[in-house]
This record gives sequence, structure tokens and C-alpha cells, in this order.
Amino acid sequence: PGASPRRLAGCALRAGGLDPAADLDLIAARGGRFVCPGDMEWPGQLDDLGDARPVGLWVRGPASLRMWALRSAAVVGARACSDYGAHVAATMGAGLAERGWVVVSGAAQGVDGAAHRGALAVGGATVAVLASGVDTPYPRGHAELIERIAEQGLVLAELPPGAHPTRSRFVLRNRVIAALTRGTVVIEAEYRSGSLVTARRAQQLGRSTMGVPGPVTSGLSAGVHELLRGEAVLVTDADEVVELIGGIGDLAPVREGPLVERDLLDPVTARVLEALSAQGGNEGREVARDSGTSCEEAVGRLYELLALGFVERHGDRWQLAPSARRSDGTRRGDPPYRGNRVKGLRR
Repeated sequence: PGASPRRLAGCALRAGGLDPAADLDLIAARGGRFVCPGDMEWPGQLDDLGDARPVGLWVRGPASLRMWALRSAAVVGARACSDYGAHVAATMGAGLAERGWVVVSGAAQGVDGAAHRGALAVGGATVAVLASGVDTPYPRGHAELIERIAEQGLVLAELPPGAHPTRSRFVLRNRVIAALTRGTVVIEAEYRSGSLVTARRAQQLGRSTMGVPGPVTSGLSAGVHELLRGEAVLVTDADEVVELIGGIGDLAPVREGPLVERDLLDPVTARVLEALSAQGGNEGREVARDSGTSCEEAVGRLYELLALGFVERHGDRWQLAPSARRSDGTRRGDPPYRGNRVKGLRR
């Protein structure tokens, strides 16, 4: 449907040289199968492609394609990625797999391969969508990786066994990745990148589109940053990806700066502490005046601070303890919470 008469004539000409029965025998001998619309294993989300929906998919691997696709995320990016991109991709793949998500990518060099390896390293599920036949690993350097994915995960292809990739077939492959998954994460992509094609197709299909930022001086991140200026969402780890594509309650942890001891002080006590001079000391009346409290309350709060180790008393004058003269209230090399001081604050 939707094909022009000229296109259909070309397909008919090519069909004359094909042997579907031999293809089915060949894929069966490799432990695979052919899945088409109407089969129990067919993932219904591919139907969102409309006329561009694949006629069927050649599949290798023991798992159910339909069930795995229900909880899957695509991780794509540059083939010639940086060490940063490879590290982020591997960490992202491992993090998603540990949270029970299936990592889908194209088994290419760079980000794709790193994402697959990250998922495999933690015993997770991963799917490789090839632009060649499932028995024709591409790139050749990933032959071992693709075989391992076929054993532990799934290897898919729209093309029949023995088919070799071409530039146009990579673009066609990308639409399958975008439609199959619930969201696409792009890690490093230049302005002209197949990964951006995948992300934009995902946007058109109503899927979540995400990008991992990189250095603004890196051309490898320029495409991602342009994507983020549009409708894509910035993510930095698997938790944030799951928050976008997961169910209700799958929230990423709240990120906050380090909590220091002063943060736990009562507001009035904190004002009294701030009223103390960093140099020399202050009398109780001076502390009361600068903190906006009465002399009695200021002295009471100063004794609290003395018990917690924030201040010292020398005659009639109060001064900061050496450890409290630092802006964060901690000694160099100490953990952020230490000793009875924090216990007292929490009580």
C-alpha cells in the first residue's frame, strides 16, 4: 500500500529472482524464524509505521520479540564516538538492563556496540536490529558480539538471509528501531547522523526522544545539542530515561548538593552562628544584636552550638571553633556527617 506503480514493478522484477522457501529453510537451520503481522510474536507498535511497516522480520534468538518490545528503549549514537560517548553508552545500557529494560540498538561500531555490551555485561536483555540479513553480521568486527546477542538476546533484520547492507538500508533500519521501542536516547551525534534520523522518526511516532549532552566544543555532540533545543529531553543516566518511558512512580532520585552540618541547624541557631565574626570573637550582646534575638536566647543558642562543636567560649567572648571556620563546616578529608555533632543536630 502506498507504493507507486513504478515501485511495484521494480519489486515484482526483483521477486522473480527470490526463493522464499530456501530463505525459510536457511533461517530455520540457524535457529531463527520469520515473524510477520498477525503472528503472536509480532510487536504491534510496528503497526504505527503505517504503509512503512515492515512486511515481516527475520529473528534469531530464544526470546519473544513482542514481549521484549513492550519494555524496551533504544540507545543510539555516533560510530566514531569518543571515550566519553562509549563510557556513557555502556553505563546507560547496563543501567537500563539492571532496571529490567531491553536495550535496542543497531550493533554498529561506537555507541551501539557499547550499549549492547553494557547490557550483556550485567546479564541483561538486548536486541540488535541489523541493516543486513541476520546471518550476515555487519560490521564484521562485531561478528562475535552479534552472535552473543543471538544467544542471550535477539537479532532482527528486515532483509532476508544473505542480504548485505547499503546506505539506504541503514536509514530504513532506523525506523524499525524508533517504532519498536518506547523511547530513543541519542549519545553523541553530528549534525548529519543516522542517529538523528532515528530520533526524529521516534518523535513523529509519538515516542519519547532523549539526548545526553556532551562538551559544547565537540562536533560529535553538536547534533545532540540541536536535538535538545527542540522537543528532546536531556537525560544523564538510566534512572532519568526510565522516568520518561516507564510507568507511574518510576521516578529518578532527587539530585541535591552535599548536605553539610550547618544545613541541619534550627533557623534561629543558624542566624546566631552566622552572627559570629570569622576573626576574633563576639560578646553575647553583639551576637544578639547581629542575629536579631534577645541576649538570653542568643546565649542559649550559643551553648547549643558549643555542645555541637561549632563554637568556643573564651571568657566573655564567643568565637568559631576551628572546624566551623570553613564554609561547609567540615574538616578537610572528613565525611560530611561526623560524630556526635550530627547526632545531636538530628535529635
